[in-house]
Amino acid sequence: MTTAAAGASTREWRPDFRLDVAAVLGPLRRGRGDPTWHADGAAIWRTGTTPDGPATLALHRRADGTVVAQAWGPGAAWSLEGIPALLGANDRPEEFVAHHPLVAETAKRMPGLRLGASMRVWDVLVPSVLEQKVTGTEARRSWRELCRRFGDPAPGPAPAGMRVPPSPAQLRAIPDWEWHRAGVDLARRRAILASAAVAHRLEAACELGGNRGRELLRKVPGIGVWTAAEIAQRAWGDPDAVSVGDFHIPSVVGWALLGRPLDDAGMLAELAPYVPQRHRAVRYIEASGFRRPRFGPRFSAKDYRAI
Repeated sequence: MTTAAAGASTREWRPDFRLDVAAVLGPLRRGRGDPTWHADGAAIWRTGTTPDGPATLALHRRADGTVVAQAWGPGAAWSLEGIPALLGANDRPEEFVAHHPLVAETAKRMPGLRLGASMRVWDVLVPSVLEQKVTGTEARRSWRELCRRFGDPAPGPAPAGMRVPPSPAQLRAIPDWEWHRAGVDLARRRAILASAAVAHRLEAACELGGNRGRELLRKVPGIGVWTAAEIAQRAWGDPDAVSVGDFHIPSVVGWALLGRPLDDAGMLAELAPYVPQRHRAVRYIEASGFRRPRFGPRFSAKDYRAI
């Protein structure tokens, strides 16, 4: 049901499966200060670009399980149409078979953890590129800077400070010194600008899905295996997109499943029984609460604005 009320378009949708809204939407949040995201006791708010323009979306769940979504902006109707996919209606966790006790226990304990699909490549591509080969602190700082200074204010009565992710045109108009000020080095800047030049074509990756979708993304210079996987996980809920090349994930998988660290090759070998649901297995490991042992100092953040 879609109606208009108080300046907003509203949709009510009741899933026929167990659903943890916060867990499903969590991967779309880029740090605690993400200007495109806000969560309070009443709702989860997020902004995004759409084929029809920017939109603000607010989601809350009633006691009977019904999800109530309100949207504002030119992209409101598009956003509401995508609510089921966003919350994992197209996901098939029942096809997953666990091969490790930790994974099996987490899957049983968290039946509402599904893989959501934003069905929008651009909004997850930019923060994924920003996370290439830098610390999370650096990447999130750059994302905040770009959104706050070049993204539009969130449509509707969004919480103070919320912004829409900058569009391809807005990012292509940023002068070099402003990229530097935002802490984005030349390699990541080039990858984002190359993506912006063909952004409308990259959205087709959501329809292709799987390896074909990831291959389309990798045609852009600067989009490699890791970045394509990070985008696929969020844009179309790819259950098999493994973040090969990640600084942390192989070690976490190794310690969680074997009690020792692994490299990428070892991780892929250990996850082989989960094909075509390897990313889901990793999500369960991450959601299990397991923490690998820490040895030595953490990787130091590098401030590219000072270079």
